[in-house]
Amino acid sequence: MLDVMKNRFMIGQYGSFDYNKYHRDFLPGFYGIEACLFDSEQDIANLAKESQAAGFQIGVHFPLRAGVTALRDAQFLSSDNATRTQAYEDVERELAFLSALKPSYVLFHYPKPVILDDRADWSGWRFDDPSEHVFESAYSNEKFREESHALFEWLSEQGRAYGFTPVLEFDALNRYVYLTNEVEDLLGKHSNIKLCLDTARLYLQDRIDPHFDAKTVIRKFAKHAETIHLSNFQMDRNNKVIQKRVPVQPDLDPSEGWAPIADYLQIICAENDRFKVMFEHQSQLVSDQELYECYRWVAELIRSGREAG
Repeated sequence: MLDVMKNRFMIGQYGSFDYNKYHRDFLPGFYGIEACLFDSEQDIANLAKESQAAGFQIGVHFPLRAGVTALRDAQFLSSDNATRTQAYEDVERELAFLSALKPSYVLFHYPKPVILDDRADWSGWRFDDPSEHVFESAYSNEKFREESHALFEWLSEQGRAYGFTPVLEFDALNRYVYLTNEVEDLLGKHSNIKLCLDTARLYLQDRIDPHFDAKTVIRKFAKHAETIHLSNFQMDRNNKVIQKRVPVQPDLDPSEGWAPIADYLQIICAENDRFKVMFEHQSQLVSDQELYECYRWVAELIRSGREAG
């Protein structure tokens, strides 16, 4: 079953093109590699060389090059005009650079800044900079709608111009996203824009935000998913993280604080039969055999989910 499904599997390379990780984690027939924040031109050259040699696709988590932006994520929705303008300029410059690599997709976090529900405790959510989040009480739904419309219009045009699929990875979400149809309507209007659902991030918000239900959100948006960032988190009864970015395994029991990965994938498969899985885990946490079992189990879950759907 793994052989049938692995053309939908990807690994991530963060910071550099790590040949040890490539030779261990990447199996022949995998769809591709998602790359982010490479430190050197040589790393980018290695990615391009191996892609051509093995015939795999390149996905980019913006930005590909480290140091070209002040922060990793483009703040497309910033209330500050200068910050928002800079975000668009940074992305436009990076897209021009990426055109030679011909990435299959380019991924951006959305919404950024993250709009936080005032009713939840966000002390467990990591932000690299205070500017990366704003509370819902200080950011209106009208502003969200206005800036999102502009972003979708622009990204859709860039995707067509450069020949890539724009992918928006959900960051923390507030009611503007999950209790309205505004984002769904934009995805319908700009059908070349897709989503990335991150199982770890969805589970974390499910645990710390009492108004958020990850399974409901997954069900709402699964049909628009281009990629699933897959890993597992374990949290204690006080919603403190015990382990993170662990390779998914069938014996990681939700009753012991692990994310319900099988349930998540079942919901996605019922709505979408084309998504890619990017294993966003720390593979060094497991043995070679356990890593292969991770791949095999996910392939089986997709197969059974597809047949059930």
